[in-house]
Amino acid sequence: MKRRPYAGNDYRKALNIHDLERIAQRRLPNFVFEYLQGGADDERTLKRNREVFDDYLFEPRTLTRVGTRDLSTTLLGKPAAMPLVIGPTGYNGLLTQDGDIKMATAASRKDIPFVLSNVATTSLEDIANLAGLSAWMQIYFYRDRDYVRKLVERCREAGYETLVVTTDSAIYGNREWDRRNFRKPMQPTLCNFLHLLSRPRWITDVLIPDGMPTFKNLGDLLPPGKQSVQGASAIIGEQLDPTLNWDDIAWLRDQWRGKLIIKGLLSPEEAERAATLGVDAVVLSNHGGRQLDHARSPFDVLPEARARIGQRCQLFVDSGFRRGTDVVKALALGADAVWLGRATLYGLAAGGQAGVEHALDILQREIDRTIGLLGVDRIGDLEASSLVGAQRG
Repeated sequence: MKRRPYAGNDYRKALNIHDLERIAQRRLPNFVFEYLQGGADDERTLKRNREVFDDYLFEPRTLTRVGTRDLSTTLLGKPAAMPLVIGPTGYNGLLTQDGDIKMATAASRKDIPFVLSNVATTSLEDIANLAGLSAWMQIYFYRDRDYVRKLVERCREAGYETLVVTTDSAIYGNREWDRRNFRKPMQPTLCNFLHLLSRPRWITDVLIPDGMPTFKNLGDLLPPGKQSVQGASAIIGEQLDPTLNWDDIAWLRDQWRGKLIIKGLLSPEEAERAATLGVDAVVLSNHGGRQLDHARSPFDVLPEARARIGQRCQLFVDSGFRRGTDVVKALALGADAVWLGRATLYGLAAGGQAGVEHALDILQREIDRTIGLLGVDRIGDLEASSLVGAQRG
């Protein structure tokens, strides 16, 4: 009998993140799923992000008295139940109504941080008001620095303690497969519109009664009448500032005395410079393969970046993580935590807040099982000696 993956729509029957991915595809209109799924140009970076984990194999220790495993850790001085962060992802209101709130609530219930995207469809104040949530806020640098300054002030007034500045998208990536689905910015082709009609559950969830979701944190950056996801997408790309440089990071450091994270570095030298500048953490990232094609995977950079940074700041990594084994490999090579993007978005599209929690439960069980099989009962005891380079023919 031929092996077949789960072909239903019940997120609770998903055994892994790939099952949730397939459920998400069956639930979403094609143009929405393609936005979630696609990468830049020929998607070589996207492919490398998954292949890189095969470059390392585990070398377990089996006689080590492994007991109950402890996945807890400390992220930016605060305890977290496991070494995971839900990273910033935009347009989440296209996956399900109030997508950002559902993601953030799931993070709160699982006791891990949540990073709200600058291009979220929920206001940063609404996220900050969620009880028990460790909420961090992402910002982009736009040409209008007064907007950036006002956004920083909004975060301060809302009670955020951590800002995440994303540096790898000052020039918008070329996502051809996403663009092919539209005749104009965010206006689907006829084929995509007809496919949308085959998703009545999505229509009633997302479009009824309020229509297309709107951006809630872009304020004066957008012209009147251009606040919706449909109307603002092209304008946002034009507003991103390609002159972003280290002077801007220093300016932001002066504006913001709370925790500061730089996300989007792939150069170990730049990671070291960020640590020297006094940031609290660096996220090694290639934006999930959505920006520069043929870029290195953050996983490729991780060991050298850890060596250069030392313990001056925390080191996080994202892009391509789908399994607990992926996470454990990153921790063994020096990451303090892994940031999740598509993995939890698949859960959100498949089952809303409960789907996100299910995705996190899957990863938690996989991490727990993996470190136990390695002969370790605390994630803090993971070392690079648990890994060996795979021999490729």
